[in-house]
Amino acid sequence: MKKQTDAQHAPWREFLDPARVNRICDLKLVARLVVEGFISGLHRSPYRGFSVEFAEHREYAPGDDPRSIDWKVWSRTDKYYVKEFEEETNLKACLVLDGSASMHYSSGGRPTKRNYACCVAAALGYLMIRQSDAVGLTVSGCCQPRYIPPRSNPTHLTALLKEMSRFQNEPPPKTDPENSFSLAAALHAVAERMKRRGLIVILSDLWDDPAEMINGLHHLNYRGHEAILFHIWDSSEWEFPFAGATTFVDAETGEQLPTDATLLRREYLRKAEDWRSMYSKACAQCRYDYVPVNTSTPFDRVLAGYLTRRAKLF
Repeated sequence: MKKQTDAQHAPWREFLDPARVNRICDLKLVARLVVEGFISGLHRSPYRGFSVEFAEHREYAPGDDPRSIDWKVWSRTDKYYVKEFEEETNLKACLVLDGSASMHYSSGGRPTKRNYACCVAAALGYLMIRQSDAVGLTVSGCCQPRYIPPRSNPTHLTALLKEMSRFQNEPPPKTDPENSFSLAAALHAVAERMKRRGLIVILSDLWDDPAEMINGLHHLNYRGHEAILFHIWDSSEWEFPFAGATTFVDAETGEQLPTDATLLRREYLRKAEDWRSMYSKACAQCRYDYVPVNTSTPFDRVLAGYLTRRAKLF
């Protein structure tokens, strides 16, 4: 029990708390703190064993792959040691950020869904490049598609974070169906642009036309890409804590709906669960990972979800 308590209060935990990280304006600093906090916690958590990068040596044991022997250490010590948790394969990935107006919603002092998604994307980009993986970026919700092709060199991270920071600070887009670049359109574009099989990481609240979104997921699958879908919710959308006379405002259209929230709660929660189930089934059909998270979810759980999917590719 004491070990668990110590882990809960370890310094690295604060860098995985969205509410605390949300106070930091510099995305590069956010990315570094989140990833280093995550890695610091790997050996104290159930995630031990995920391949982030070289972690430590251990003495060779019968059954170990001889290719994992560190011959430089052998030349100095005349003993066989293997590198533990070193990932030798590379990945090409693309982060897809939802820029719709609904992603600007937040409640209870929590980060907006857009800010949460940007922090996750920045941390994932930092982690991928640290692993020598190639990572790109696609942003939806704007008039002109914004796409940065995957690269793995460290200077590429600066370009990614600059675009994410710009995206993070943009005002909500005005509703203009004819000129907006929807999330579904972004998925179709990525499916065509990435010629080599890769991993598409989607960060969205999915308040979009489900038929178009699911069609986009199937297009990715048809092109041979893997995907992980992080379905981002604000806690109030997850729990629906509203009661009594309440006016709800559609983030996309501005339409107002005065109603009694108490009477709506049961039906809303049922439909919200149906919504999650629909996307979960669609992802299962494509053998994709579907990960519902709310904006209170510590970042280590999201990073672990990514590493789980990455490990399945090799």
